[in-house]
Amino acid sequence: MAEGATNRLNLERLIACPKCDAVYEIVEPAPRERAVCARCHTVLIAPRRRAGKQLIAMAVTVLILIVAASVFPFLRIGAGGVHNDSSILDAAFAFSGPLAALSLAVLGFIVVVPMMRLMLLIYVLVPVVRNRPAAPGARAAFRFAESLGPWSMAEIFALGCAVALVKISDLAEVNFGPAFWMFAVLVVMIVVQDTLMCRYSVWKSLET
Repeated sequence: MAEGATNRLNLERLIACPKCDAVYEIVEPAPRERAVCARCHTVLIAPRRRAGKQLIAMAVTVLILIVAASVFPFLRIGAGGVHNDSSILDAAFAFSGPLAALSLAVLGFIVVVPMMRLMLLIYVLVPVVRNRPAAPGARAAFRFAESLGPWSMAEIFALGCAVALVKISDLAEVNFGPAFWMFAVLVVMIVVQDTLMCRYSVWKSLET
């Protein structure tokens, strides 16, 4: 019995690198310092003061930008005197048959999945920031939000749009709509949010 408790205690003092699976004993760094994997230099622990409030504010902002970017015109394309404005939702529902399924899948990856991930993060962090007990199912919610990370493809969509615009710029007149700039801002904010979040600190807060 004592041996099992000792093994459990030892496991609780270990942390694995999410990139290369190297295992280390947890040594919590001081504020503004970071614990980095010696093998692949991935940041393992990076505690920051008031990071929870900043993450919630950024998540709410990105949610608003996602909704607005889905509705407002993304591009204005003109050729032969004819111009057409298109939003992300217009593009998703413009096709039928197999292409409709593909468009809805793209919409899910660039809009629905990021929104789900942000709402789960807000659900998890709000009680923690307010120094209250974790919300029901918070650990499962945060684990699910982390599993959605590879399927959140807003950045890939932005790169794909950039490549497509270069190719069609010689064939038609292309103007960026307000949704394009909103999408550019939210992509940057998503990257900053992922960099700012210390997952170890979130798990530790949920456990206590």
